[in-house]
Amino acid sequence: MTSRDVATTAVIIVAAGRGERFGGPKHAATIDGHPLWERSAAAFASLDLSVTIVGDVPGGIPGGTRRRDSVASGLATLGDVEWVLIHDAARPLVSRALILSVLERLHVGDVDAVIPAMPVSDTVKKVSGDRIINTLDRASLVTVQTPQGFRRDVLVEAHRVDPHEDVTDDAGLVERLGGTVVTVPGEATNLKVTYPEDLERARAIAAVADRRG
Repeated sequence: MTSRDVATTAVIIVAAGRGERFGGPKHAATIDGHPLWERSAAAFASLDLSVTIVGDVPGGIPGGTRRRDSVASGLATLGDVEWVLIHDAARPLVSRALILSVLERLHVGDVDAVIPAMPVSDTVKKVSGDRIINTLDRASLVTVQTPQGFRRDVLVEAHRVDPHEDVTDDAGLVERLGGTVVTVPGEATNLKVTYPEDLERARAIAAVADRRG
């Protein structure tokens, strides 16, 4: 990654969720004494990337009611950058390697968005109530992670379309706009802390990584 790539890329970390399934604001939970949002921010800062944190944290800016509102708040603060990465503070084990993988594909410049994806290992079925409707072909299914990388102008435009509709990630907004979204391999260790047991898994993974140095 060149110095120009660094200068034209910004990062928004979303740490504004209420954490209802977790039992409280999960971004404030800690691993080795460090809040989840702080661990996430450190991974990006280690690559000299400019980081904006959206949420009630030291140095953060106020978030919105929905995730997309919080991202929009972050986008409004950015300077003249070409690329933007959006990351959830609830994924505190994001690696430098994954960040670079997203950035390197994004900086090729031929797509609007790049997202990390993992293959689906379980059988997936469509249901109506308790009735199985059909079995989906998991070969064509993936689960996605953050950081997700975007052309900044495309993401800003995508946030202006259907402002009352909500999506679970920013790539969904770009998809609605008709933008080109591609994937890079995600990482099994890049887990999202949603429930208290996820935090224990993250702590265990972090402890193993720290021992390996």
